[in-house]
Amino acid sequence: MYQLSKRSTKHLNGVHPSLIDVVKLALKITKVDFGIPNTGGLRTVAQQQELYRQELSQLDGVIAKSNHQTGNAFDVFAYVDGKASWDIDDLNEVATAILAAASQSGVKLVWGGHWKNFVDMPHFELVKP
Repeated sequence: MYQLSKRSTKHLNGVHPSLIDVVKLALKITKVDFGIPNTGGLRTVAQQQELYRQELSQLDGVIAKSNHQTGNAFDVFAYVDGKASWDIDDLNEVATAILAAASQSGVKLVWGGHWKNFVDMPHFELVKP
């Protein structure tokens, strides 16, 4: 069983509480450890614009806002052999745990790994009502 590091906890500041609960539960059931990257939680407009400039996001943060800007999304990385991993197999294992935790918690999530036009394996967000 894994637990949320101090750094990942800090990166989730401002994220919707139900998402934080899902992350904590997922860490108890995952086969692959994971964490939250520096810009994986709540983002400022400037952070979102920088990710857009680096072509790491399709949303500019002003005209097209990210769910990260409202605390309704988070990103993960797998943690394997003491290093961050964005390997597809590792991220699939993490996603399996996160989606199971969300289901158990009654939290409706969208996973970027299921998107058709722009696959974003590390991304999870609340389903919009």
